[in-house]
Amino acid sequence: MIQKAADENREKLSVIISYVTAPDDAQYEKIKNFLAKKYEVNITDMKIDLIEEPKLLGGFIIRVGNQEYDYSMLGLLNQVKQEVLCSNINFSNSKEIISLLKTKIENFEFEKTEKEVGFVKRIGDGIVSVEGIDHAMFGEIVIFESGVKGMVQDIRIDDIGCILFGSEAGLKEGSRVIRTGKISGIFVGDNLLGRVVDALGDPIDGKGEILADDFRPIEYKAPSIIDRKSVNTPLQTGILAIDSMFPIGRGQRELIIGDRQTGKTTIATDTIINQKGQNVICIYVAIGQKASTVAKVENTLRKFGAMDYTIIVSATASDPASLQYIAPYSGTSMAEYFMYKGKDVLIVYDDLSKHAVAYRSLSLLLERSPGREAYPGDVFYLHSRLLERSSKLVPELGGGSITALPIIETQANDVSAYIPTNVISITDGQIYLESDLFYAGQRPAVNVGLSVSRVGGAAQSKAMKKSSGSIRIDLAQYREMEVFTQFSSDLDETTLSQLNYGKGLMELLKQPLCEPLSMAKQVILLCVATKRGMTGIDINNYKEYKKGMLEYFEQYHLDIIHELENSKVLSNELEIRILEAASDYKSRW
Repeated sequence: MIQKAADENREKLSVIISYVTAPDDAQYEKIKNFLAKKYEVNITDMKIDLIEEPKLLGGFIIRVGNQEYDYSMLGLLNQVKQEVLCSNINFSNSKEIISLLKTKIENFEFEKTEKEVGFVKRIGDGIVSVEGIDHAMFGEIVIFESGVKGMVQDIRIDDIGCILFGSEAGLKEGSRVIRTGKISGIFVGDNLLGRVVDALGDPIDGKGEILADDFRPIEYKAPSIIDRKSVNTPLQTGILAIDSMFPIGRGQRELIIGDRQTGKTTIATDTIINQKGQNVICIYVAIGQKASTVAKVENTLRKFGAMDYTIIVSATASDPASLQYIAPYSGTSMAEYFMYKGKDVLIVYDDLSKHAVAYRSLSLLLERSPGREAYPGDVFYLHSRLLERSSKLVPELGGGSITALPIIETQANDVSAYIPTNVISITDGQIYLESDLFYAGQRPAVNVGLSVSRVGGAAQSKAMKKSSGSIRIDLAQYREMEVFTQFSSDLDETTLSQLNYGKGLMELLKQPLCEPLSMAKQVILLCVATKRGMTGIDINNYKEYKKGMLEYFEQYHLDIIHELENSKVLSNELEIRILEAASDYKSRW
């Protein structure tokens, strides 16, 4: 009697079967046996509702709570569609498509179509709350009824918060959401070189599909300390002011920081152009930039032949905040593909200020608590987990490297703001560009006092280290003396000489756009300048004199350039030859 009452009070398993043609008795019995085994219940403890749905085209769908078993023709066609899109298969005729469909249908297995399904609770501003999905992972991809994808960013008691990777069109409260069980990732490979792609790795340059070699998650753990090697190989930017005083090594993270319109992107593009023939893969990640700015960068790189070894990842200002958020992680995944193959990679994040703003927008919409400057509490982790993936690997892992050049835009030269101080503390040095220097005509507008490279001489060749010697101290003395003497008209000869020498060095460091210098030419210029070989040259003629001297060396002393490029050492004998050749050119000037 007690057992009978317990059986009556037991909650029955609610099952909904949607069909086009109702299942016959044999199929119905098979479904009930399957469910009884799957959920460990008696057949009598099931409450089965049958609903006709002509849009399924054929077959049926079984729904048990938030679990779904799709045995419909519509589901099968969607699976085939996804497989075709993901595999990048190019069909030459309709027979190949029919053959694939037949293969899929013949190999179709009932239990393999199990899905966890939820429903949209609310939607707005690219954020969707989904209820009914109980086992989602952070960073997992979900697919909405309209076909657009989303990524799980918040896991709460009653629902999950997802960011959309596309339009909200076609989605409404009650729309179905299917869990994929896959962490968000991107297709990578050598075929990405020379292409412009969005944050999901899809081409946006109108040059056709990209055949991928591999698939990598966009979030990946950084190499451990044991897996890393100390930075010891220079990555030449071709910019004299940087290579001489703030050298960057392969595997380093060097921040480029400054106000808007001070030449931050120019330094990055010049560095990419200078990697031609250096066996370095370059990735330029544009975050929140105008589409016209990205197009301009692409045209510049293409003009100088740099797109052959460069990938551009673009998440423009018109793209959703979700795509701007994942763009740098996608770019880093592409870089890691090459790094783990033993190659050197340079990646530019332009810029992480806009990346932080995009993440702040998502976090506020996901109802996370705001902190300083309304940024969420984990905004430091946002950039630290990104930049820690840049490193130089030990030879046992291939010896590859990722060199990161993150860009940060300041407001009124304020480097003490939240995001700038965060990224300064994460990186291995910063190149600080000052707007006053820029407007005074000093370009690149590098502030010698605030800029630093924490790798330093380890990332310089012996020739560069010897020739650049005291240039930083000389410039610091000049800046101090310039301030001290600006109100004085009566100066002694030594002070005047020091001021003229400093002015000459400042003029020497000026460099036109898209004209990076080779290491040998930089060494020649530094060697001549620091040994006072340009004394007496009028400041207004420095640019012309410098250009003419390098052309003279290329024409009459090519052996010196070749020796520097090959040996990367500035011997005393070679230094004397350089100074003699410079003196010879000066006498002809």
